[in-house]
Amino acid sequence: MGGKPDIIRAIVLIFAVGLVITGFTSLQASEDRPAAAVMQSSIAASSAQMIKTPLTR
Repeated sequence: MGGKPDIIRAIVLIFAVGLVITGFTSLQASEDRPAAAVMQSSIAASSAQMIKTPLTR
């Protein structure tokens, strides 16, 4: 029974390291995204919304 806590600690440590790596990569990805790409995606979203809504006269 002496080996079970070591296995649990190893699993928790691997999980924690995975969370840290995921956090760093998501921060890096959000910083690398240029402002032009953000603007284009918002323009595309508003254009798609215009196409979906019917024009009323």
